[in-house]
This record gives sequence, C-alpha cells and structure tokens, in this order.
Amino acid sequence: MDTVTQKHRDRAVFATLSSPYYAYLLALFVGVMLISNITGTKGVILFDDWLHVSLGPIQMDGLVTDGAFYLFPLAYVLGDVISEVYGFRAMRRAILAGFVVLAIASICFWLTIELPAAEFYEGQEAFRTVAGVVPQFLLAGLAGYLAGEFLNSFVLVKMKERAGERHLWARLIGSTVVGEFADTLVFCSIAASALGISTWGDFINYTIVGFVWKTLVEIVIMPLTYLVVGWLKKREPSYQQALNETRSQTSDVL
Repeated sequence: MDTVTQKHRDRAVFATLSSPYYAYLLALFVGVMLISNITGTKGVILFDDWLHVSLGPIQMDGLVTDGAFYLFPLAYVLGDVISEVYGFRAMRRAILAGFVVLAIASICFWLTIELPAAEFYEGQEAFRTVAGVVPQFLLAGLAGYLAGEFLNSFVLVKMKERAGERHLWARLIGSTVVGEFADTLVFCSIAASALGISTWGDFINYTIVGFVWKTLVEIVIMPLTYLVVGWLKKREPSYQQALNETRSQTSDVL
C-alpha cells in the first residue's frame, strides 16, 4: 500500500455536535463528575482485615481509597466515548461544562451552609460535614479533573489521528493510563493531608491503588465501551458521512 493510500485510509473522522446523543453524554458526564466530587471526600479502607503488604516504603494495611472509587472510572469511559466519536473539541466543551458545574455546586453548597438554619432543622452539622466545601478538596478535585480529562482526550485523539478507525483498544488503554495517572497523582498530592494521610506509605498506597483500580475498571468494561462507541458511530449521520468521504477518497486513490 502506498503512502498516499495509507494516509487517506487512516484519516481520523468525527461526528458533529448537532445530534441529541452528545447532549445525553454530556449530561451523564457532568453528573458523574458532580457525584464523584461529593462522594470522593470520604476516605475508605477496604480489606484491612486480611490485606497486609510491606514492600520498602509501601506499607499496605488494606486498600486506602475514597468514596468515589466505584463511580469515578465511568467519567473516563464517557470521556473516551466522547473523544472517539466527537473529537477533542467536543470533549473540551464537556470538560469546561463539568468544571463550571462543579464550581457552581461548590458555591451553592457553601452558601446553603452559611444560611441561618431554622430552629426545627437538626441536620445543620451533618449537612456541613457532607456538603461542606473544603478548599483543599475543591482545589484537588478541579486540578486533577482538568489535568486528567484533558490529557485523556488529547492522547486518544492524537492516537486516532495516526491509526484512524483501527486499534481502538490501544487508544482506550493508552489514554486511560496517561489521564488516570495524571488525575490520581494531582488529586492525591493536593488532597492527601485533608483526608488524614500523613505518611509516605499511605500516600503511595492511596495513589497507586487509585490509579491501578481506575485503569483496571476501564479495561474490564472495555467491551461495553466498544459497544457504545460502535452504536454511536452507526447512528451519527455526520460520522457516517465523514467516514464514507474518507473511504471514497481512498477508492479514488486506488
């Protein structure tokens, strides 16, 4: 196959944002980020009754994680779907929309806590504990979110520009490894002390467990990601049009 033919065949194509599917994905993505930002403020330890590991600086007495460990990986799955089907520009809009919603939610939580409580309301302290805006957590969440999601989308789209429709599995894994590592490292570095993590062993444990867990989740559910991506590509008229144009150009070259 000559270079010109390969270039046309491997050209990356994306759908436009005119269909309702993107709106649904955007709403789900922002919702997952908002929920994860709240549940992630709870420190969680799993399997502490039997999991004990000592490897140099890594001292593991259970898996140290947070309350968003079971939901947050879905944000990266949705980010992969949006990036693969609609491109980096569309994902950038989703990231900025999520950032704005998270910032608004934090302001609203803070304002609600500061409003004078009615005499009959007995949940003020509980509400403050759950929804209270901790500046350190807010900064950690927003910084990790921006770094991770931008890198995840950027890497996936750049890999697609090289491979076209081929090797979806490679860009799903590759983008996740880069994005999740950046997100986890940035978030843990800023939020660890606020969660009560005070030793290097716990910090390394928290960071590695978070990164490995989130990456493994995306790998495990990759067949579902494939199905969603394939379903969207077939039902997005603009994607099919762009794909047909690319194939037509390839045929012309041949």
